[in-house]
Amino acid sequence: MAQVLFVTPNYPPEKGAKQVRISETARRLVQRGHQVTVLTTLPNYPTGIVPPEYRKGKRRKETLQGVRVVRVWSYVSPNKGFFRRILAQLTFGCLAPILGWRRIGRPDIVIIESPPLFDAFAARTLSWIKKCPSIFTVSDIWPESAIQLGMLKNQLFIWLSEKLESSAYQHADLIWVVTQGIRDTLIARGVPEEKVFLLTNGVDINEFKPYPQAQARADLGWDQRFVALYAGTHGLSQGLTTVLDAAQLLKDQAEIHIVFVGDGAEKEALMVKAQEMGLTNVTFFEPMPHSRMPILLSACDVCLVPLKRLPLFQGALPSKMYEVMACARPIILGVEGEARQLVESKAESAIAVEPENPNELAAAILHLYKHPEEIERLGQQGRAFVEAHYNRDQLVAELDRRIQLLLQKRRDIALPVTSN
Repeated sequence: MAQVLFVTPNYPPEKGAKQVRISETARRLVQRGHQVTVLTTLPNYPTGIVPPEYRKGKRRKETLQGVRVVRVWSYVSPNKGFFRRILAQLTFGCLAPILGWRRIGRPDIVIIESPPLFDAFAARTLSWIKKCPSIFTVSDIWPESAIQLGMLKNQLFIWLSEKLESSAYQHADLIWVVTQGIRDTLIARGVPEEKVFLLTNGVDINEFKPYPQAQARADLGWDQRFVALYAGTHGLSQGLTTVLDAAQLLKDQAEIHIVFVGDGAEKEALMVKAQEMGLTNVTFFEPMPHSRMPILLSACDVCLVPLKRLPLFQGALPSKMYEVMACARPIILGVEGEARQLVESKAESAIAVEPENPNELAAAILHLYKHPEEIERLGQQGRAFVEAHYNRDQLVAELDRRIQLLLQKRRDIALPVTSN
C-alpha cells in the first residue's frame, strides 16, 4: 500500500474531462488498497465562482468516495481571459505546496497534472519537501497548444514557458502521457524513452452503458427529432462555429436538431452567433452532472467530436470519445491523426470528416439520419471496442503497476551497499 498524492487545481464537484479522469483514477487506487490524497483548490471551473458551501475559510478538507481532498486558497478566474487564467494557475502552482504541505501527510509518490504547466512548481517543491518521487502527467503539450491557438504570442513568455516545460520533464521521475502523439513529441524533444509511459484515458464501462433511447428521451423531456449532440467544453480548441455553420446548412431538415450541452469560454459567443444566424434547429443546455451523461448520450442519435484544424491536434484523443462509444452511440469525428485512426479505423465506430469543414459535417449528419442501420452498427462496434481496450479498471491497474515499480526502484537505490 502506498500513500499517493495527486496535485491538480481541478477536481469534482467541478465538471470536465480532467476532473473525471483524476477522480476516477484516485477512487480506483483507493479500491486497490492505497491511501490517496488530492491537493487542489476551491471548486470554481469554468465560471470562476466558488459555490457557497466552499466559501467558509480559505482551506477545506473532505473525503469524496474514499479519497481525501485537501483544498487550499488560490486566486480563481473564469475560464476566459488569458492573463487572469495564467495568474490563477500560477498562484495555485506556487501557493498550494506552502498552504497544503502540513495537511497532505507524507506521500510516497506525487502525481502532478499538466496543464496547467505551473503545477511543475508544486511538483518540484513537494517532491523535495516530502523526499518522494514524482510522476508528471501531460494531457496537453503546453505552451505549444497556447501558441497554436493564438493565445500566447509574447516571445519572452514563450521562452520562459518552454524553459519551465523542459525543466518539468527533466526533474520528473516518470512522465505519464495520454496519447501516443504526445509521447512521440516528448521523445523527439530529447526526453528519454524509458521515462515516458503511455496510459490513455478510458471509461467506466459499468456506469457508461447504453440505455433505451425512448426511456432516455423521456427522462430529458426531448421530442422524437433526430439529435446530433455536442457535449463538452465550449472552448477555442473545439472550433464549434463549424457546428453552427453545419446547422445552417441543415436548417431545412425539420427533423434534425443540433444540441449543445456544456459550458466554456466560447459558449456565450456561440449562443449570440446562433441567434444572429436565426438557427431554430439549435438548442443550448447547461452542463449536466457526470452521472447523467450516460442518459444524455443514450438519448441522442449521433455525437459530434470536433477540434480545430491545427497540427497540435494530430496527436489528440478527446476523452469524450470513450464515453460515447461505451454508450453505443456513433461519432462524427472532426479530428485528424491519432483520434481518426482510433475510432474510424480500429474501432469502426465513427464517420470522419475534415476538421472545420461544415459541408462535410452537415453531409455526415444527413447521411446517418437517412441510414439508421448504420447508427446501430457503428454504435455496437464502439461499445465492443472500449470494453476490450479502454476499461478504466484495467488502465488504473497498469498505473498501479508503474507506481509500484517506481517505488521499488527508489527503495533499491536507498538500500545500503555492503561489501563481503
